[in-house]
Amino acid sequence: MKLIYKILVALVMITAVSCKKELDKAPIGLITSNQDETDPKLNVVVSSVTSSYRLLSSTLNIIGQWGWDDGTVLRNDFILQDIASSDMQKKWNPDGDQAWMDQFSKFNFTASNGGFNGQWSYDFEGIARCNRSINYLTDPTVIAKIGIDETLKNRLLGEVYFLRAFYYFDLVNNFGDVPLLLKPLKEFSEAYEVAKRIPKEQVWAQISADLALAKPLLPNTKYTDNVEKWRVSKGAVIALQAKVALYNKRWQDVLTSIAELETLRFYNLNTNYFDSFDITKEFNESEVIFAYDHQSAKTPAMGNGLCALAGWGFVAPTANFISAFEPNDPRLGYTVNVQTQSVYKVFGALNDSNKGNEDAASNKVYIRWADVLLWKGEALLETGAYPAAIGVINTVRARARNSVAANGSLPPAGTLPDRNVASTDKAQIKDWLVKERRVELGFESQRFNDLKRWGIAKAFLQSVGVNFQDRNYLYPIPQGEVDKSGGTITQNP
Repeated sequence: MKLIYKILVALVMITAVSCKKELDKAPIGLITSNQDETDPKLNVVVSSVTSSYRLLSSTLNIIGQWGWDDGTVLRNDFILQDIASSDMQKKWNPDGDQAWMDQFSKFNFTASNGGFNGQWSYDFEGIARCNRSINYLTDPTVIAKIGIDETLKNRLLGEVYFLRAFYYFDLVNNFGDVPLLLKPLKEFSEAYEVAKRIPKEQVWAQISADLALAKPLLPNTKYTDNVEKWRVSKGAVIALQAKVALYNKRWQDVLTSIAELETLRFYNLNTNYFDSFDITKEFNESEVIFAYDHQSAKTPAMGNGLCALAGWGFVAPTANFISAFEPNDPRLGYTVNVQTQSVYKVFGALNDSNKGNEDAASNKVYIRWADVLLWKGEALLETGAYPAAIGVINTVRARARNSVAANGSLPPAGTLPDRNVASTDKAQIKDWLVKERRVELGFESQRFNDLKRWGIAKAFLQSVGVNFQDRNYLYPIPQGEVDKSGGTITQNP
């Protein structure tokens, strides 16, 4: 009986162990159990890559059932990042609905909170799909059998190397040491081998290795595919390399990667702040580097589920977030309309047409040029180039104050004045940068990671009445994963 129990533990230890697991069932899995993975066809291999993108999605009910309690109704970035950072509260009018979300705003959760399980499950399922795709695309026998074009093979392989790095980037920042899965798991013995946490330094090294593999495989074009423009591009790979360097305080590497990105000449700040989020301008603007492409009327569903939650009163700003904006800053009105309780960045439109619409086509933006510029400003600051760092901050502010506001008016003279470029006060410049990132990237699921990597999460959150402790710099491993592994996956403090 003990042996049977251990086998069952291995089978369900991580969401990556079996192709029949819940997150890989129809309708969301484009590779179904009816397709023979031991004798794949070309369409199976191509679909396996496309399915690897799905776990980036905030599409509602992506697993085919309402898994509120286990945190899998949709991807939980907005909870683990925006609510946890005190930028966002669960609802405009607080109530007892989905109380597990409220626990993130107070840091009074346990390891059984569904938010952790949801994020862990989405990321590891994404990694499992990437591993399956990489296994196909690096197997000479499979390649010879399906007759795939070399250019297409390289492009697809570059995409999934990036995606695996992206999922691990999320995991290592949320949980620290995590299991490192680099191949499909087919035997129980393999599940035992990976049911342990690997030091985060090795995970970071693997992220960098995957990005290094991805970059030369992708074309030197803004879009990898001119029809499916949402696919991973070389620019996205270089940008994530810069972000990895940023999170590891390798300041010169940040500047080197961003300089390489600049030489591509693919990206600029849009003239108007909201253009990066406007549904009518998707893939026809200059700023977005990587986004999940939500679409309407698709089977399986691809709509932006956060819009549905907004219709139920979810996705609301905190008073502290609203107060962070300087007078007349257009970015506030584009992020949230307090009077109508609308979150325009999520809706992708300056009206409520997508409020409550679970099939909304508004994209989830993960990396855009303003974010990259502020990484550059931070690296310049940390390397002592103070005037250049301030110049970057002023560039972002200038775009904001020159944007037509959400109500159609121009901000009055004196809005968002330039920071003093002559300042040599590093602490003051850092404070300007911290404030600029908050208002520029509000509700884009960046803030909590920023607070943690700056080492100011405890000071800031306690200042706004949140009982944040040092242990909260890492989230707990989902208790279910610890239990199912028989304790070989250890818990964070």
